[in-house]
Amino acid sequence: MDYRKSNAPVTTITRNMDKLTQGTGNVYETVIIVSRRSNQIAVEMKQELNKKLEEFASYSDNLEEVFENREQIEISKFYERLPKPTLIALQELEEDKIFHRNPELAKQK
Repeated sequence: MDYRKSNAPVTTITRNMDKLTQGTGNVYETVIIVSRRSNQIAVEMKQELNKKLEEFASYSDNLEEVFENREQIEISKFYERLPKPTLIALQELEEDKIFHRNPELAKQK
């Protein structure tokens, strides 16, 4: 997923709990779903960032070269300005982009 195009807010906003729990009917279940999706997003973003920063890796750096790498600093700042994974996951939940199922409920049916 391209997180740069996400329309998730960059800051925390107040959410309507009734709207968030429509799919599950349970606040705690919704929190678990969002936290698991948030962890997935965080791992993907970290892998993407590490992949981009590997291009700048030099194993024979001296101290002066480390401070001169502006491109690496700009990439890191860009990722810091992106919405946090939790906010992206909440936005996906509101837009019904997250598929979830409860195996306990499936057993009962």
